[in-house]
Amino acid sequence: QVQLVESGGGLVQTGGSLRLSCVASGRTFSNYAMGWFRQVPGKEREFVANIRWSGGSTFHSDSVKGRFTISRDNAKNTVYLQMNSLKPEDSAVYYCALVRTAVRSSWLIRETSYEYWGQGTQVTVSS
Repeated sequence: QVQLVESGGGLVQTGGSLRLSCVASGRTFSNYAMGWFRQVPGKEREFVANIRWSGGSTFHSDSVKGRFTISRDNAKNTVYLQMNSLKPEDSAVYYCALVRTAVRSSWLIRETSYEYWGQGTQVTVSS
């Protein structure tokens, strides 16, 4: 089993920044990807960004490209989401996810593609 624990959410003003963290523990795999999704009440979970653990290739959704950056720290088994220039529409619960796969990052944009999920962390951007 894999456990994912997110942290770093909070309340920030428009234009501000936050950095989310997701620590992975439990079983390790040789080939996997981790992603960030977000969800607001009444809507489906939305893809934000992902990163392949081996090689570090990334993919960001158009809605966050240029403002958010996903990265990883192999030694700490941690993936980060640096969020800059935050907007009220970025307010959501942000979830970390993991999937064992070798496919390219740009193919891993569906919620159903991922096997393991964290509990989520709330991000609120005030106007």
